[in-house]
Amino acid sequence: MGKVLAIANQKGGVGKTTTSVNLAASLKFTRKNVLLIDLDPQGNATMGSGIDKSGLDNSIYEVLMLQSSFDEAVLSPEDSGYDLLPANGDLVAAEIELIGEDNRELRLRQIIDAVRHRYDYIVIDCPPSLNMLTVNALVAADGVVIPMQCEYYALEGLSALMDTINAIRDSFNPELKIEGILRTMYDPRNKLTSEVNGQLISYFGDAVYRTVVPRNIRLAEAPSYGKPVLQYDKQSRGAIAYLALAGELLRRNDEAAARAIG
Repeated sequence: MGKVLAIANQKGGVGKTTTSVNLAASLKFTRKNVLLIDLDPQGNATMGSGIDKSGLDNSIYEVLMLQSSFDEAVLSPEDSGYDLLPANGDLVAAEIELIGEDNRELRLRQIIDAVRHRYDYIVIDCPPSLNMLTVNALVAADGVVIPMQCEYYALEGLSALMDTINAIRDSFNPELKIEGILRTMYDPRNKLTSEVNGQLISYFGDAVYRTVVPRNIRLAEAPSYGKPVLQYDKQSRGAIAYLALAGELLRRNDEAAARAIG
């Protein structure tokens, strides 16, 4: 059964979509079967995977609203290697339409449960807000990866996300855990970065990934070519960082599985 990871942070511009696309590509590079679900109406993960979001016949919106099957909507982008459940602006309507539905918080989990056996990892790119779409992702997920910059308002936003995660645990998904906190756009020369970094490690300890993602021009350029950075420039610091993240994530999961057996 595949492991489901929600990439979440209600603060925009922290590298959430960059992490979703490049973690999915890096996990695929390690020979895992991977599904990336774009749950953001902006459709940036879809575009960053080389798919024109304006030309979709079916998307995550139709699947969520039971107007299309998963197999009718899922795509296999040529340059990514992973499967993609794409999104576009239609997804905005789902936020409103789901409000009147029974078990609205469980809709994505029901979809994922039906296809979970096909994949080793399912990565969900959440929207940059704590709305019904994000709630659906957290209810469906086994773990949450939180990308964040080491900047002034980062810890305040993290506190709000933690409150949401705890509420989801209490109401719908008691097994939900923080998979890890990923420091993005990392610049160790910046004094504030060092201060926030220290606070993060003090509070979250081993939950903070050892891997950091540096500011990297190739990483920033890759989405405009519709490719993960691994396909755009596999020698770049950004590509190396996300491969390291995938390796760290796999190692942690192997260790957790060994502890569960032992």
